[in-house]
Amino acid sequence: MDENARYQVLRNDEDQYSLWLADLAIPAGWHAAGKEGTKQECTDYVDEVWTDMRPRSLRS
Repeated sequence: MDENARYQVLRNDEDQYSLWLADLAIPAGWHAAGKEGTKQECTDYVDEVWTDMRPRSLRS
């Protein structure tokens, strides 16, 4: 695993998050969430902002 790899945080329309290698094209249905960095930095960001793991369509 490349420890120097850059990641970005993606979010889909259901407000679910994913880490994605920054140099790859963003897949359909996902959008950049505005955070890029090391895997740990991105993981920490997701842990901070993704407080409700349920898809948006299941929240009341």
